[in-house]
Amino acid sequence: MENELEGPQPGKLLISEPFLYDPNFKRSVILLCEHHDKGDLGFILNKPLENIFLHDVVEMQNGKDIPVYFGGPVQQNTLHFLHREPDLIESSQCITEGLYWGGNFDLVKLKLDSGEYDPANFRFFIGYSGWGETQLQEEVDQHSWIVTSVKVGDIFQPDLSFLWRSLLKRMGGKFRIYANSPENPQYN
Repeated sequence: MENELEGPQPGKLLISEPFLYDPNFKRSVILLCEHHDKGDLGFILNKPLENIFLHDVVEMQNGKDIPVYFGGPVQQNTLHFLHREPDLIESSQCITEGLYWGGNFDLVKLKLDSGEYDPANFRFFIGYSGWGETQLQEEVDQHSWIVTSVKVGDIFQPDLSFLWRSLLKRMGGKFRIYANSPENPQYN
């Protein structure tokens, strides 16, 4: 898979360049969910919050250890979710085939509590990543982000800590070299 050199659009992944040092986005993979002339919105996929689970954020009967991820630095008082259960969750927004955003959260919480829904089909995020009007396109043009297609299975892996590296390796070419670059070039 080579970099598609497309602009940002819903259902695309934004992979940070190896030397993007913003602590919010360093070595991050973002799923872009909205793209329009007023701005862009997405969720960082590979930054689970340490020791914070869904039952810590919302009241749940079972207290299952469902991880919550840092979606981004914007509106960290909000909870969002991605899933692959469109037939079970009304009001979901299709991001790409097999991947949906949001829907009836009360139903999701109830069905997760009762064990009717498999937590492996969900990803929960506190906050989101957002860009104003042309900001994201400008960052892509400055090579801060690599834009590529999403494989839904990548999002629902049990361990996303290696997602940044594995996506770059899979892309091959110069991206394979990026995947092996040290976090601090002075250590090279």
